[in-house]
Amino acid sequence: MKLLAVSDNHGDREILQTIFEAYGHQVDAIFHCGDSEMTQDDPLFKGVQVVKGNNDFGTDFPNEVQQMVDGTKIFMTHGHLYDVSMSLTRLDLKAREIGASVVLFGHTHRLAAEMSQGRLYVNPGSISLPRGEYASIGGTFAIIEVLPDQMRVDFYDRELKKVAQLHQQFQR
Repeated sequence: MKLLAVSDNHGDREILQTIFEAYGHQVDAIFHCGDSEMTQDDPLFKGVQVVKGNNDFGTDFPNEVQQMVDGTKIFMTHGHLYDVSMSLTRLDLKAREIGASVVLFGHTHRLAAEMSQGRLYVNPGSISLPRGEYASIGGTFAIIEVLPDQMRVDFYDRELKKVAQLHQQFQR
């Protein structure tokens, strides 16, 4: 199973359209981790799981999404309500409580992927306003492949090119 995760486009609708058109047919589900600064009725979000970020004013996006995809429980939130800028502790407690195997979040604008106690945590970074060590890439999104014995995470740039040095593979 493959998942596409993107976050923090901050009103840049065009980049989402480009990504969804290029990769939407190659994945089983698409997740937007918040701060789209777009409306819920935007046709671009048809079939996309979207959560509310701290900059999504006046929208009714949910704060959290729990979704089963091919037998894998996915939990997604923007992250600001779980203090992800400080640590992943609160997010981890929620993931454990609900039995999520894949946890998606945004907010920090910093890409990340790590496996902890059998759960994969992925922040796809900001597609439009990246921060941190990999900000020079110019924005990223992630494609996550969930296999019976491992999980793979690849990050892609705004030109839709895989950033090979960021590939991560985790044993389940």
